[in-house]
Amino acid sequence: MMRKLKIASPPDSESVPLMRSPTLANRHLISLHDLTPTEMDFLLNLAQGVKAAPTRCDDNALDGRTLAMILEESGLRTRAAFELAICQLGGRALHLSSEEVGLAKREAVKDIARNLSRWVNAIVARVRSHQTVMELAEHATVPVINGLSDFEHPCQALADYLTLLECHGSLVGVTLAWVGDGNHVTHSLIYGAARLGVRMRIATPPGYEPDRSVVADAKREGGDVTLTHDPAEAVEGADAVYTDVWRSAEEQDEKEMETFRPFQVNSQLMRVAGKQAFFMHCQPARRGAEVTDDVMDSARSLAYDQAENRLHMQKAIFLALLS
Repeated sequence: MMRKLKIASPPDSESVPLMRSPTLANRHLISLHDLTPTEMDFLLNLAQGVKAAPTRCDDNALDGRTLAMILEESGLRTRAAFELAICQLGGRALHLSSEEVGLAKREAVKDIARNLSRWVNAIVARVRSHQTVMELAEHATVPVINGLSDFEHPCQALADYLTLLECHGSLVGVTLAWVGDGNHVTHSLIYGAARLGVRMRIATPPGYEPDRSVVADAKREGGDVTLTHDPAEAVEGADAVYTDVWRSAEEQDEKEMETFRPFQVNSQLMRVAGKQAFFMHCQPARRGAEVTDDVMDSARSLAYDQAENRLHMQKAIFLALLS
């Protein structure tokens, strides 16, 4: 049976006040590239406070606020965490399926944004195209939150950094290794790493690297990002090893899948990382593909802590944007 990993205790509830941020109020959250280091620190500190003392803000902090959730694709953690977060803060969630909304098909994106802005206080969008969430933000007069797009997954990355912060007490100098497909989660982690002082080592098959512009932006802003095609090189001495579903390979044939096989996170690769290394996965996990059961279910796995922290971080985001 997998035991729950013992991580660092959260700060005392009285030492982390549930603050307000004048720079985040009524803002969109589309990309971590849009946040300053101070704003990221604020969200992490606020999430810690929410988690340490949930009763200090539950039930009435966002009483009467309504959230519209546009989900072009289903997602267990996306819907559950966002819906529970707003409800536990006293608000309500309105789930709108792809069939009901028909983004850019049944109705223009800008018209959807303008209509929803008349009825709700915020919009969460899990969309196939990053352009869609950007267009929603352009025309909405209420905060739009990127719940996932094909280019970024900012709320996931914030929850991931909250999880690492709990483990290490500080993020400065932490080494995070990414192994597999250079995807939307990778992009958000890279942007976040540049602002938080985290070193990133990224190992992908040739041709599956993260977007060059993301890496260039991070390096220009002082980020420590290393790209390689060797998983062992990326994970050696890392504090955490992160992987995700090989979405690029899933869209291809079996030959393409074989390209990713050497990038599976298994016990052998984790031994290269060392006994100090945690394992991370944003889920859903394809067990036997990008990760093996023994790693996913190990005592060093943070996968379920990451999932739990989606709830706490999304509460912090709502409090920051809507209070």
